[in-house]
Amino acid sequence: MASRSLAGGPLTRRRRGATLTWLVLTYLALVLIMAPAAWILLGVLARALPHWHWSVLWTTLTPTGGGLRDQILGTLILMVGVFLVAGTIGVFAGLHLAELAKPRRRGGKPSGGALRTASDILAGFPSIVLGYVGYVALVVGLHWGFSLLPAVIILSIMVIPYIAKTTENSLRQVPTGYREGAEALGMSMGYGLRKVVLKSALPGIVTGLLLALAIACGETAPLIYTAGFSNTLPHSVTQAQFPYLTYVVFRYFDAPEVQYHYLAFDAALILIVIVLLLLVATRIVVARTQRHAEGARTSRGPRFRRRPKTVDEDIDLGDLHR
Repeated sequence: MASRSLAGGPLTRRRRGATLTWLVLTYLALVLIMAPAAWILLGVLARALPHWHWSVLWTTLTPTGGGLRDQILGTLILMVGVFLVAGTIGVFAGLHLAELAKPRRRGGKPSGGALRTASDILAGFPSIVLGYVGYVALVVGLHWGFSLLPAVIILSIMVIPYIAKTTENSLRQVPTGYREGAEALGMSMGYGLRKVVLKSALPGIVTGLLLALAIACGETAPLIYTAGFSNTLPHSVTQAQFPYLTYVVFRYFDAPEVQYHYLAFDAALILIVIVLLLLVATRIVVARTQRHAEGARTSRGPRFRRRPKTVDEDIDLGDLHR
């Protein structure tokens, strides 16, 4: 009787109702997140696909239309530059915050508070403000002009906080036993970080890097202030304006000429494809690194591990010799 009353009592029904309510709210939140993304994606596809021509990928932009070859290459070059500059600085900053900026004694405060605060403040700056700072300091102050180098520096400054935060969080999620095991095996701190800790945190670090590249790929305001725009790729990293896709979307979507409308929709579709490829690459890298980590933990396991004997089992002489 008691179990039956508990199974169908008011408390159980209340819990079931609360669980169902939270389930409905989570699905509603998922719909609210996915619906705008799906609406934008379908809108771009509906406007770009009817007039899509594959020649847009290998022809150059001209005053009468043309293609987006140099703009695509310029966007990829910007992403590579951000990956090298922001990736290096952001990963090392996250490594410092997670592994080196620790309290020296029990109960002490970590030494990376100022760096973490500066990173959080930098992440809150609007991108157009960073672009204007880059214009004043790099384009005008250092006389670099509208060019590739100021654009890469400003985009890197913009995404470094995201990379540092994801790297720090990924490293902090690595179990402490991994570090203790590396120290017990006589590994130095640097060798243990490279061979044990960083391998375990690699999925999160790669996710942060690719997310930063996706953010840099879709920025327009900082590039207008630092890179300017040109129809063709320059031969210098300074004193030469640079092409990229987001300016085509920003400048040509409301142009009076129909061919420029088509180019704007094509550029938007190419940007979406690049971001989707980054997401797919993230999933592939995470899956492969996790599989490698699981394989490393389970390799040679059955060869060396034996089932532990219980107290009730008898131990014969063969066990003692083994």
